[in-house]
Amino acid sequence: MLAISGLLGIALNFTAMDPIKALYWSAVLNGVLAAPVMFALMVLVRRPKVMGELVVKGWLYWLGWASTVSMAFCIIGMAVGIFV
Repeated sequence: MLAISGLLGIALNFTAMDPIKALYWSAVLNGVLAAPVMFALMVLVRRPKVMGELVVKGWLYWLGWASTVSMAFCIIGMAVGIFV
């Protein structure tokens, strides 16, 4: 994976793409993909088959869901801001 990433980075040097724009859009993509990943993790942390005895409970579980929902609202707000 590191070698592929390095080769892609080298290949980007030979394109007309602005590296600052590439960094910006990669950060946007990272932010948009964060909410679905957080959702999947929040589903998994309650399963003893996955977490064993380290199942997340109580306020930490609800804080995780609050963070996931707030991240989703941020993505929705960004999309509305772009398309309106």
